[in-house]
Amino acid sequence: MRRLTLVRHAKSSWDYEELSDFERPLNARGRRDASAMARKLVAELERPLRLVSSPALRAITTAHAFADALDIRHADIRVEPRIYEASRGTLLEVARQLDDADHHVLLFGHNPGLTELSLMLARCPFAELPTCAVATLRFEIPTWNELNPGAGTLQRYDFPKKAES
Repeated sequence: MRRLTLVRHAKSSWDYEELSDFERPLNARGRRDASAMARKLVAELERPLRLVSSPALRAITTAHAFADALDIRHADIRVEPRIYEASRGTLLEVARQLDDADHHVLLFGHNPGLTELSLMLARCPFAELPTCAVATLRFEIPTWNELNPGAGTLQRYDFPKKAES
């Protein structure tokens, strides 16, 4: 069995017009949400885990918050440039190329790609992953290369404002 946990980056800041989209940092709410969501997941995530992130600042900062809560070194996060601005097809290829030694991978990235990948892989109750949303998909496959559309089951879905909705 394999698990793929898709994590959309936390809320980013639009306060710095001089920065490119790639360089946008998290805002204060984003930093709080990333830490809070990571703490909620700690008890539920079996080890070992692999964290794979887009190199964009808001995504890697979200990954760092999860790494801190999970006691994983930042240097152990795999940065995957193809995740930034990726389509669902590119994200599927990234997932199919994951190391088979890693049975549970947390993938940190962006919309619309992450939402579209979620909806392609499993039946999901959402139309869009909000910022800092976490969707864990379970697959009964022996290797990542066998990951196919519709093969997953949504095991967990959470986001920072879920309690309010």
